[in-house]
Amino acid sequence: MKSSAGKAAGKSTFGLSRCGQTTIGAVLTLLMISAVPADAYLTTTRFPLPKARPADAPAPPADAGPAEKPDQPAEKTTAEPKPPEPPPPSACRLALTEDIAIAPSIPDIKGPGACGGPDMVRLEAVVLADKTRVPLKPAATMRCTMATAVADWLRTDMVALAGSLKTKLVELDNFDSFNCRGRNRVQGAKLSEHGRANALDIRGFKLANGESIALTERATPRVLREKVLLSLCSRFPTVLGPGSDGYHEDHIHFDLAERRGNYRICQWDVWDAWPQVAPLMPAPRPAEAPPREVVAKEGTPAQTKPVEPPPEAQAEPEHEHVEEAKPEEPKAQPAPKAKVKAKKPRKQRAQAPFPLNLLR
Repeated sequence: MKSSAGKAAGKSTFGLSRCGQTTIGAVLTLLMISAVPADAYLTTTRFPLPKARPADAPAPPADAGPAEKPDQPAEKTTAEPKPPEPPPPSACRLALTEDIAIAPSIPDIKGPGACGGPDMVRLEAVVLADKTRVPLKPAATMRCTMATAVADWLRTDMVALAGSLKTKLVELDNFDSFNCRGRNRVQGAKLSEHGRANALDIRGFKLANGESIALTERATPRVLREKVLLSLCSRFPTVLGPGSDGYHEDHIHFDLAERRGNYRICQWDVWDAWPQVAPLMPAPRPAEAPPREVVAKEGTPAQTKPVEPPPEAQAEPEHEHVEEAKPEEPKAQPAPKAKVKAKKPRKQRAQAPFPLNLLR
């Protein structure tokens, strides 16, 4: 009874449910709104309006443009990003002008690992005071500080060395510069200064008179090699050459490595020149050497000239000479004296620490 009564109460007189009545009411309302003019609808709406602007509020700027509508998205900027500006040149780069060296700048080298470095240049030639150029064959890649040190060394010390020979420098033989590798080209070894673009390997110079100064050749005068050695060791903290470690027998290595306490390494053995004729035979005996016969006898003082026996002693036999030296001994006992003389060498032979047959 209760359920049937509730259902009956939920229906109208037209037999519609409450949901149906609500739908029909909404449709009628829309029809009424569409029939009313727009101006009348705006005046009769009950939506809250914004408050009036206060009189003491600051006035909006005159040049302010119309506010963007929230429905329209903001315009996207299509400007391309500007490339980063290169860093300003270093003090070394500003000092290394074309009056000192032809060394154009190149991009910094970064890696692999710790290889490379900043402020890189390609040293092509060194410009001397008379505007002549000494090229490096081939051109060397290194840091600006290393290039400056090499240029100053050539312009000052090596020009003076060539001047002492009445000639000029023409070319520098470059063996190696930047190379990302371990020391002595050993895989897994500590990074070489070549990997940091802080070292240079050279083999020699070419002169204007057609000659060359090969720094590791023994045929090069020793005086020239020693002058180059003293010049390099006074300017660079590391100098390695022949006799250093077995890896620098055919070139000279020098770099600007920094160490604790300004420790320096200068290892370069300037070998003497090879003899022109190989000493296959022993040298002749000097004239002032003592005679061999005198030196071989024990207890005999050394003499510069052999003592010649008198002619009488040469004509007489040996046993008669002994008898004249000792006349008090009887002539009937020559045999025992000979035996005694024969025993003395036997005693000496018995005292030898090794077999006598090895001396033969």
